[in-house]
Amino acid sequence: MVAVHSAVGGTGPGRRYATEQVNNAYAVLLSSQFQKFCRDLHSLAADYIANLGPPSIRKVVMVRFTEGRKLDTGNPNPGNLGSDFNRFGFDFWDKVHSVNPKNARRQEKLKELNVWRNAISHHDFAAPQLAGRNFIRLKEVTGWRRTCDALATEFDNVVLRHLMTFGGAAPW
Repeated sequence: MVAVHSAVGGTGPGRRYATEQVNNAYAVLLSSQFQKFCRDLHSLAADYIANLGPPSIRKVVMVRFTEGRKLDTGNPNPGNLGSDFNRFGFDFWDKVHSVNPKNARRQEKLKELNVWRNAISHHDFAAPQLAGRNFIRLKEVTGWRRTCDALATEFDNVVLRHLMTFGGAAPW
């Protein structure tokens, strides 16, 4: 997407109106890919815990962990992530914050990405968090990408460590 941005608008300074759609597409794509990562991580964790029990209850356990999962229908915002991952018996965001002090700021940046994702997807820029703006810059989207990359690593580590308390061995 960065290459597309450069191809459409060039690499020099200055406002390029043709790149607005590229930036919007990049933000929505980033949010969807991060959602997919989080949903996959959640599914892996649910599967790992379900497979610790006897075969006769594995399907029931798996269904209970994934039934009504917010990541199946909603954005990967902090509320939905906490709701889904807290099902594993720990406070997800408390753990994420405890492993790295930067994660509190990253959580705020994730909220920001989701506000913009919704504004773009629903073409409704009235959210007060947008402060009257109706466009984003490449710099903002690349910052959100760094945030999502860092959070993905942190989420993977936090969930992995928590799962090891159940089975002792690393599930992945």
